[in-house]
Amino acid sequence: MNKKERVSFIQNILEQLYPETPVPLNHKDAYTLLIAVLLSAQCTDERVNQITPFLFAKADNPYDMIKLSVEEIREIIRPCGLSPAKSKGIWGLSNIIIEQHGGKVPESFEALEALPSVGHKTASVVMSQAFGHPAFPVDTHIHRLATRWKLSNGKNVQQTEKDLKRLFPMNTWNKLHLQIIFFGRQYCPARGHKVEECPICGQI
Repeated sequence: MNKKERVSFIQNILEQLYPETPVPLNHKDAYTLLIAVLLSAQCTDERVNQITPFLFAKADNPYDMIKLSVEEIREIIRPCGLSPAKSKGIWGLSNIIIEQHGGKVPESFEALEALPSVGHKTASVVMSQAFGHPAFPVDTHIHRLATRWKLSNGKNVQQTEKDLKRLFPMNTWNKLHLQIIFFGRQYCPARGHKVEECPICGQI
């Protein structure tokens, strides 16, 4: 099949397998999602979901968060890894949200990416899942699968994001990025991938 047929086939399979796409990180608003996504860097969503209840019990908004010290935050989030940098980022971005954005998470890529420890992927998740703006966050699963499915040359995540945005309709991006993540975890792992048993790789 050519690329256009492959794109259509992939989208149909993902829609059949994952008609519903709940956000895998537990959160109740844009702020708690932002913190959860930040914590998920080089950490599993399962681990993050185990840790955030303890953190959010103490501080689920920027005003309460800056009452904690960086050391207190670090102690709570230690199991997520990279805790020295993440704790500084969480305290710093909470302070900026209060001082520059009236206590509300800003609703723009530019403002989000200006926050400490917030890169383009984190900003994309918040823009798509908290605010409903079209975005295509590319994580390691999506980067790997886009290359495996010959949708991108896989040089870097920036190129993969551009390629996927070009191939798929904008109104599908927010759901599609979650569908690909779910598929990667269930059927298309980095190691031990059985091509013949994969509903997509076995067909394209």
